[in-house]
Amino acid sequence: MKLHHLKPAPGSRKDRIRVGRGESGRRGKTAGRGTKGAKARKNMPRWFEGGQMPLYRRLPKLRGFKRPQKESFAVVNVERLNEFRAGSTVGPDELRARGLAKKRGRVKVLGEGELTKALTVRAHAFSVGAVERIQAAGGTVEVVE
Repeated sequence: MKLHHLKPAPGSRKDRIRVGRGESGRRGKTAGRGTKGAKARKNMPRWFEGGQMPLYRRLPKLRGFKRPQKESFAVVNVERLNEFRAGSTVGPDELRARGLAKKRGRVKVLGEGELTKALTVRAHAFSVGAVERIQAAGGTVEVVE
């Protein structure tokens, strides 16, 4: 036996099917795809949904935008300042230490509720109502830069 006598086992190798090679060939003309319709054509886009309204058009559009330079305040209401001793000075650091204001950002005092103690309140911003209530209780307001 020589090298040129070697053959693969019978039935282990098949000829590849040559599709779409003329009408006389076994798989010519429609090439085994039947006639017409989407499956007879080449390929469809991955996002094609059979003609129904596609997902990218069904979803709502993005509305508006978020301003990157927007200034956000940690908000504290006047009624929460009653936790401090009368006559003390309350600033952003004291508010953060008690957990009344977020760790980051500037602090703004709003006028919700009543203040019963005279306090010196220091913050980055105040609402008009907050200033009135603090001064009515005998306290003072200082704006921190």
